[in-house]
Amino acid sequence: MTKKRSRIWQASLTLAAMAAGLLSRKMSGMLPDIVNSYAGDALWALMIFFGFGFLFSRAATKTVALAALSFCYLIEFSQLYHAPWIDDLRAAPLGGLILGYGFLWSDLLAYLLGTGAGAMFERMMHTRKRQP
Repeated sequence: MTKKRSRIWQASLTLAAMAAGLLSRKMSGMLPDIVNSYAGDALWALMIFFGFGFLFSRAATKTVALAALSFCYLIEFSQLYHAPWIDDLRAAPLGGLILGYGFLWSDLLAYLLGTGAGAMFERMMHTRKRQP
């Protein structure tokens, strides 16, 4: 049996991951190159994980992580497709944040790290609640 997630908590975590991701873009000059290269994508995947946790509040952590990772990969692979209508969407700031700009293999690793961090965080919170 899977315990139901708090939607308020999941929405808060989604917004926090979103804010951290946007902040990582603003602070890009202050962060080391390795962090600068992957933080935004990992935080985007973390936001998607928490968002899926909000939508599927009764699903198992493993299911939410797999759905979030699949969604992130689908968006990344969609960047291989170029047609005027989708490139116009990507040219808009919000469209670019959601759909991305260009395919990178390294982003797949960042998405794995982001969803993995979300799953580990959730497991840690569930384990912590069960302890007396």
